[in-house]
Amino acid sequence: MAGTRTFSIIKPDATKRNLTGAVTKMLEEAGLRVVASKRIHMSRDQAEGFYAVHKERPFFGELVDFMISGPVVVQVLEGENAMQRNRDIMGATNSADAAPGTIRKELAESIEANTVHGSDSDENAAIEIAYFFDEDEIVG
Repeated sequence: MAGTRTFSIIKPDATKRNLTGAVTKMLEEAGLRVVASKRIHMSRDQAEGFYAVHKERPFFGELVDFMISGPVVVQVLEGENAMQRNRDIMGATNSADAAPGTIRKELAESIEANTVHGSDSDENAAIEIAYFFDEDEIVG
C-alpha cells in the first residue's frame, strides 16, 4: 500500500475494557493498515519521556499516571495521508465534541480516558514510531 505512516496508542481505558479489536477495526475500516503492533505496559520513564513535551503543563503527572495504569497497544499505521486519516477517525479529544462514528465518540469514557492517542504531524509520527519500534519490527 502506498502512503505514509503514523503512530497510534490504544490507551489503558480501552485495553481494560477489551476494546483493542474494536478500535483496530475502526482504524482499518477508515483505510489504515496496521503494519506494527505490540501490547506493552509503559514504565514511568517511558511515559515521562514520551510525553516530555507536556512536562510543564499542570496535567502532566496525571497523564503519566494514567498511561502507566495498565497495558497499552502501540501501533504503526499506514495509508494515504495516514496522519490526517487517523486524526479524523479518532475524533475530537473531548468525546462530547467528537463527530458520530469516530473512535472517541463511540468508545471514549471522558476527555482524560479518551481511548486513543494519535500523532499530530508527520514529523511527530516519525519520532513517536521510533520511540517504540525498531525499523525491523515494522512489516508493511
